[in-house]
Amino acid sequence: MTDQLDLLINKIKDLENELLEELQKQQEEFSYEIQQRRIHFEESIIQRHKRLTKELVKFLQDSPWLNILSAPIIWSCLLPALLMDMVVTLYQAICFPIYGIPKAKREHYIVFDTQYLNYLNLIEKLNCAYCSYFNGLIAYIQEIAARTEQYWCPIKHARRIGTLHSRYQKFFNYGDGENYRAQIELVRRDFKDLE
Repeated sequence: MTDQLDLLINKIKDLENELLEELQKQQEEFSYEIQQRRIHFEESIIQRHKRLTKELVKFLQDSPWLNILSAPIIWSCLLPALLMDMVVTLYQAICFPIYGIPKAKREHYIVFDTQYLNYLNLIEKLNCAYCSYFNGLIAYIQEIAARTEQYWCPIKHARRIGTLHSRYQKFFNYGDGENYRAQIELVRRDFKDLE
């Protein structure tokens, strides 16, 4: 890997950390704190949020009919997602110890916390839980796939790809057969940044 790529990757990581710090500052702005993975709002905020809750009947009346009619299609994706979650988690549990790959922690990717928002009604909370699960699951699966790819085939693509996963910077350049053959075992075991 070139020094310029290392520099860019480090800048990206620094910016991601800065972004996370900025997001954490919202705790002060919106008067909540996190204690043992639970979110706690000040009582005055809870009361204000409850006044903002849209009653279910009004929520349904205000919803476009096409949104309501398409809801079963959206929710039909849940069963395949649950199956994929189970299969990928089982795959990781069995195969990663064999390959010596550190496991991705599911709770780092699939986060449920919108149930603490008192301005959401039941349907909104269910929709938020669905989206949290689905997007978290995709991120969890991508991380497991990235670690698997690093072990089995750590080669960058020749064509531009839409998004880079967390392990891509460790991969060999496309066409660099000499380094691939000379260092494949080192790259396969290079997970020390996860410890």
